[in-house]
Amino acid sequence: MTPFFDNATSAWTELGEGIRRKIVGHTPELMSVLVQFDLGAIGTPHEHDTHDQIAFVVAGSFEAEVDGVKRVLRVGDAFVAPRLHRHGVVALEAGSTLLDQFSPRRDDYL
Repeated sequence: MTPFFDNATSAWTELGEGIRRKIVGHTPELMSVLVQFDLGAIGTPHEHDTHDQIAFVVAGSFEAEVDGVKRVLRVGDAFVAPRLHRHGVVALEAGSTLLDQFSPRRDDYL
């Protein structure tokens, strides 16, 4: 892993159903991932057994839900989903993008 991330030359990994991601960087204890959504794409509600997550909106907007509480998040907003807290999103605009931070790293993404 290089210590630098070059967005222009990094390809998206298509996840299906209008969602794609790019791994920005990682260490064993931390991972940053860009996740881009098409309009209406759904990040299905789920929870992590072993990972804490912070999701920061870098483009567009989302309806986010954490532990049954819903909010509309716009650029500059974020949500925190500690391990075992159910969370999910719906993209309200095409190209809506989150910068997801995970601790520890998501080895399943590598």
